[in-house]
Amino acid sequence: MFALISVYITAPSRDIAERIAHHLVEEKLAACVNIISGVRSIYRWKDRVESANEVILIAKTRRDLFEPLEKRVKELHSYEVPCIVAWPIEAGHQPYLDWIEKETAS
Repeated sequence: MFALISVYITAPSRDIAERIAHHLVEEKLAACVNIISGVRSIYRWKDRVESANEVILIAKTRRDLFEPLEKRVKELHSYEVPCIVAWPIEAGHQPYLDWIEKETAS
C-alpha cells in the first residue's frame, strides 16, 4: 500500500481549475480532483494585503506522485507562486483508498 495524500491547490478561476484538474486525472497524477468555487482569500503579497476570489482544488493521490503533480500544476497555473500543499490521508474507507491507488498506477 502506498502512502496517500490530499493536495490543496488554489486557482484564480474555474476555467483554470478545470484545466488543471483534467490534466492531473488524465495523466494519472490524481485519482480525483474536487473543485470548490466561491472562495474569498485574503493574503499578503509583495508587502500589501490583497484579496481575491479563488477556486480550490483538492486532489487525491499517492505521496510518491507529489513532485510530478507539483511540476505539472506549476506548468498549467497562471500564478507566479501557486498554492500547492499536501497533507497525509491518515484513514479512510478502504475501498476508496484502494481506488485512489488503482487510478494513479502507471
